[in-house]
Order: sequence, then structure tokens, then C-alpha cells
Amino acid sequence: MTNRRIRPWRLTAEALQALLILGIPFVRIGGESALRFDIPSLRLHVFGMSLWMDEFFMVLIAIIFFTFLIVLITILFGRIWCGWLCPQTVIIDLTGFMDKAASRGLMQKIAAYALTFLVSVIVAASLIWYFVSPYDFFPALMTGSLGPVTWGFWISMTGIIFLNYAFLRHTWCATVCPYAKLQGALFDDSTMIIAFDQRRKDECMDCRACVTICPVHIDIRNGLNAACINCAECIDTCSEKMERRQKKGLIDYFFGNPGQKKELLRQNVVLIGTITVLTFGFLLYLSLSRNPIDLTILPNYELKPRLTEGHEVVNAYTVAVKNKGRQDLELTLNTELQGSPLRVIPEKITLKAGEYKRVTALVFSANTGQGFPSGTLELKLEADKPSGIKLSKKTSFIVPEAK
Repeated sequence: MTNRRIRPWRLTAEALQALLILGIPFVRIGGESALRFDIPSLRLHVFGMSLWMDEFFMVLIAIIFFTFLIVLITILFGRIWCGWLCPQTVIIDLTGFMDKAASRGLMQKIAAYALTFLVSVIVAASLIWYFVSPYDFFPALMTGSLGPVTWGFWISMTGIIFLNYAFLRHTWCATVCPYAKLQGALFDDSTMIIAFDQRRKDECMDCRACVTICPVHIDIRNGLNAACINCAECIDTCSEKMERRQKKGLIDYFFGNPGQKKELLRQNVVLIGTITVLTFGFLLYLSLSRNPIDLTILPNYELKPRLTEGHEVVNAYTVAVKNKGRQDLELTLNTELQGSPLRVIPEKITLKAGEYKRVTALVFSANTGQGFPSGTLELKLEADKPSGIKLSKKTSFIVPEAK
């Protein structure tokens, strides 16, 4: 019989993740990076949307959502993140030549360290690209104008990453990683784990291939171990050995210990899953209902309400408008008092992408025959292009006393 192989699927997932992380900074949506925090403007660009600092509560909601999502995935699938998607594991696999160089000559060791250093330089640079666009990074690098802060971050991160992948490697996962420690508290009797099937222990040849191949040097046959990173190397090597005897491998993924009753929809899964769905729904609602216009209206105390020569009452307001979107806007200004439209100057406000503008707006009210109307004034801003962008605020309209 032929047993399935896990390693090719893991390597494919890791390659896709590496391409994704390295490639996202080069993707542009609407002229801006797909995902980047711009430090000078304090804006977070997220796949076509730009969040300003006063909108960072959405980032908090996103963090809460991803936290519960990670907890849910951990309860269901254990350390699947560690073995398949964790950047630490991905880069360790990409620098696998470091493990082989230990038993080879001096030149091979020097070459391995040099390649690991090169990988560290690229990884450190990719982290910078999420703050400095690579389209600005490379021209600045070529002209020598990258700046001391960027250079300092690049050098220090390169050093930390190099020391990690040249010397720590899987030791970090097995001993230091806080997520690995957290997972032990999240596991239950139905969490997916990599385990040795004790029901078939008599079939084990005691070849110790699973122990030899293990990067953290544990014996999976002794049961679940907190150091296990779910790399599935033991599954593949056991499968290869057992194939020679026309049998299925003794090590595999199991929900809970092999042979025990599985309960996928248990109480903690339903609870955490419900919270995850609710927070995602709330995040989606905030994203879809977000208005790219920020509007503030205040009475202009330098121009008090007065009666004009044309027998109209005029009130002056300071209209502060901010375009939080990525495209220029031409906004139409309308006012309404007691259900009737009033004349306003100016009628149009033009804002460039990201521009903040303060405008003095004059609102005129004519005598209706029963006096000048007063009360709550509604001021509306509506974009001509694109349509659908509108916002309104209410303020007071005051009629001065006759002298």
C-alpha cells in the first residue's frame, strides 16, 4: 500500500505563505500599498481602505477577532499553525541547509551561514516594507537616502533574525515560544494532535526513525509532548518504513488520542466560535458603514447672526471637513431648516485625498410671512462622484432680536 505524504503539502503551504508575505507590499490598490502603516501620516492602508488614528478602534476589533479565531483554531486543530504556517517554521525549512552543514566541512558551514545571513537581510527588509513602501525603499537605498532610522531598524532586525535562524532554530519553538505554552491550556480531549497509535504498538519495529527525524528530538511514541511543533516529519518517515511491510503508518493526525470518542461540537468550540463570528460580523459592519468624510460644524463667533440688507437672516458656521478616502471629492453643501431648504454659501467644497479643510459657510433664511424660522439646522454634505457618500450634522440657527 502507499501512504499519503504530508511534507509536500506543508512545503507548498509554506511557499505560498512566503510569496504572500514578500509580495503583499508590492501590491497597490488605488495607488496605495495593499497593507502598510504609513508612519508620517499615521495611516493604516488595508486593502483599499485607509484608516486614520481616530479610526483605530477598528484595528482593536480586528485584533479581538483574530485572537478568538486563533483560539478557536487551536482548540480544533491544535498546533496546526506551528507546523504549517508559523514564519519561524517556514524560514527554518527554507534554511534547512543549516542543519545539514553541522556535519560537513568548514566551507560548507561558511556557505550555510552566509546564505542564512542573506535570508535574514531579505526577511528584515520585508518587515520594513510594511512601513516604508518598497517603491520608496529601493530608490532611497540606491541613492543613499534611506535614513538612519530605517538603516538602524534594518541592521538590528537582520542581526536578531540571523542569530535566531543560525543558532536557535527549533529550540525557540520547543522552549521559549509563548504561543506554544498557551496551546497547552487550550487543548481538550478532542483537539487534533499528531500521535502514535497505541492500539498498534505491537507493529512498531522500534527503528527510531521518528525520533531521529524529529527536529525537537522527542519520542512521539511516549505520548503528547509540549515541544512538538506538528511538523509531521514523523508521520512521513513512519509511513515510509511501514510501506515496506505493506502497512499503514503508526503515526498520524488524530482528533484526541487514537481510539477515543471524538466530539467536534463541544461547549468551548460553540462558545468561542460564536464570539468569533459575532466579532467578525461587527468588524464587517464597521468596514462597510465607514464614511470617508469627517464633518464638524461649529458656530462662527466672529460673524454673529444678523439681518442683511436683503431682509434675510444670515448665520455663519465653521465647517471642518476631512477627506479620509483615497480619491479627490467634490462635495455639495445643502442646508435644511424645519423641512425647508435654505440658501448656503459656498455650495461646493473640493477636497483632495487625505485633505483637511476649514470653510466658513453662510446660511441665509428669508422671511416666510410669519417671521424668520429658527431652531435646529441640518447641514448636509454629499459627494457628486462617487455617489452614495453623504453625511449630515445638526446645529442651531439663531434669529437675532429686532432692534
